[in-house]
Amino acid sequence: MSSNETQGGAGAAFQTWMCLICGWVYDEAAGAPDEGIAPGTRWNDVPMNWTCPECGARKDDFEMTVI
Repeated sequence: MSSNETQGGAGAAFQTWMCLICGWVYDEAAGAPDEGIAPGTRWNDVPMNWTCPECGARKDDFEMTVI
Protein backbone atom coordinates (compact mmCIF):
# COMPACT_ATOMS: atom_id res chain seq x y z
CA MET A 1 0.00 0.00 0.00
CA SER A 2 1.47 3.38 -0.94
CA SER A 3 1.71 6.31 1.47
CA ASN A 4 -1.10 8.04 -0.46
CA GLU A 5 -3.62 5.30 0.27
CA THR A 6 -5.68 4.92 3.38
CA GLN A 7 -5.43 2.03 5.74
CA GLY A 8 -8.77 0.77 6.95
CA GLY A 9 -12.25 1.50 5.68
CA ALA A 10 -12.14 5.17 4.76
CA GLY A 11 -11.67 4.31 1.09
CA ALA A 12 -10.33 7.62 -0.22
CA ALA A 13 -6.65 8.35 -0.76
CA PHE A 14 -4.95 10.79 1.58
CA GLN A 15 -4.42 14.23 0.07
CA THR A 16 -1.87 17.00 0.46
CA TRP A 17 -2.68 20.68 0.96
CA MET A 18 -0.22 23.49 0.21
CA CYS A 19 -0.11 26.94 1.77
CA LEU A 20 -0.48 29.47 -1.03
CA ILE A 21 1.47 32.04 0.96
CA CYS A 22 4.67 30.15 1.84
CA GLY A 23 4.45 26.72 0.18
CA TRP A 24 4.34 24.65 3.40
CA VAL A 25 2.59 21.32 2.73
CA TYR A 26 0.10 19.53 4.99
CA ASP A 27 0.01 15.80 4.25
CA GLU A 28 -3.09 14.07 5.64
CA ALA A 29 -1.18 10.79 6.02
CA ALA A 30 1.60 12.40 8.07
CA GLY A 31 -0.51 14.97 9.90
CA ALA A 32 1.34 17.71 11.77
CA PRO A 33 2.21 16.16 15.15
CA ASP A 34 4.29 19.18 16.22
CA GLU A 35 1.13 21.27 15.71
CA GLY A 36 -1.17 18.83 17.54
CA ILE A 37 -2.63 17.25 14.38
CA ALA A 38 -2.37 13.45 14.46
CA PRO A 39 -1.24 11.41 11.44
CA GLY A 40 -4.22 10.37 9.31
CA THR A 41 -6.20 13.55 10.10
CA ARG A 42 -8.23 14.62 7.06
CA TRP A 43 -8.06 18.28 6.04
CA ASN A 44 -11.79 18.67 6.76
CA ASP A 45 -11.09 17.56 10.34
CA VAL A 46 -8.31 20.12 10.93
CA PRO A 47 -9.84 22.89 13.08
CA MET A 48 -10.94 26.04 11.20
CA ASN A 49 -8.84 28.21 13.54
CA TRP A 50 -5.65 26.26 12.73
CA THR A 51 -2.93 28.31 11.03
CA CYS A 52 0.12 27.48 8.92
CA PRO A 53 3.05 26.69 11.23
CA GLU A 54 5.47 28.50 8.90
CA CYS A 55 3.71 31.78 8.10
CA GLY A 56 0.48 31.91 10.13
CA ALA A 57 -1.81 31.79 7.08
CA ARG A 58 -5.39 30.68 7.65
CA LYS A 59 -6.76 27.34 6.52
CA ASP A 60 -8.57 29.18 3.69
CA ASP A 61 -5.14 30.00 2.23
CA PHE A 62 -4.40 26.32 1.47
CA GLU A 63 -5.15 24.48 -1.76
CA MET A 64 -5.26 20.74 -2.43
CA THR A 65 -2.13 19.71 -4.32
CA VAL A 66 -1.05 16.45 -5.94
CA ILE A 67 2.52 15.55 -5.02
